[in-house]
Amino acid sequence: MTVLRGEVIAIIGGSGCGKTVLLKHLTGHYRAERGTVQMCNHDEPGSPLIDLAGLSDDEMDRLRMHWAVVFQRNALLSGSVLFNLSFWPIEIKGLTPEQILPLAMHALRAVGLDPDELLDRDRDELSGGMAKRLAIARALVMDPVVAFYDEPTAGLDPEMCATVHDLILNTHHSMPAVGVRRTSVVVTHDTALLRRLAPRVIMLAEGRVHFDGDFESFVRQDDAHIRPYLEQMAVLHLRVPPDGPEEH
Repeated sequence: MTVLRGEVIAIIGGSGCGKTVLLKHLTGHYRAERGTVQMCNHDEPGSPLIDLAGLSDDEMDRLRMHWAVVFQRNALLSGSVLFNLSFWPIEIKGLTPEQILPLAMHALRAVGLDPDELLDRDRDELSGGMAKRLAIARALVMDPVVAFYDEPTAGLDPEMCATVHDLILNTHHSMPAVGVRRTSVVVTHDTALLRRLAPRVIMLAEGRVHFDGDFESFVRQDDAHIRPYLEQMAVLHLRVPPDGPEEH
């Protein structure tokens, strides 16, 4: 599987087919037992791709400076909204609190949240929809060249889903400071999100890439794996999370 710079990639497939596992390989949280995962080094444009398996933790962190992940369950840290927006820029990019504050305020406005109202609010005071927006704002603060999303609309109501669809699309089309087009990789069951993004679709089945092509070609497939999946996509997307529905 090859992902080109500037693409929107949707990774789909039935439950348990390996979507999140693949995402964790792409981000270096899992190391491949066979084969290789190779990534661009955005600190050195034009340099050869780097095999993640050969990197130390410090070298992985330097690559990750240009990545951001929006987790399925948000993975917000205990503490305030500002703390959540500040932690990774301080730890990974070495920014100061004074440098982060205007970035944090801009990111919150970009996702439709009021920084004057929310910066000092605790994570536990946020609704499910606000928490999802904060998770995306945290990605924006990192100004990523590559943005990874794991089920970004799971458990959200249709109105909030539409908001998240627009946020992902607008984030993708904004230009990172390093001056290269952003790449977005989205694990999802959300049919409406697929239609909104019109991505390149990669479907996993039986441990392999079963389909790789544009969304319009995907929905026209008469295939034993694809047809049942398309019929079940709405049910999969609305599936209640294991610890109960999110608050909206």
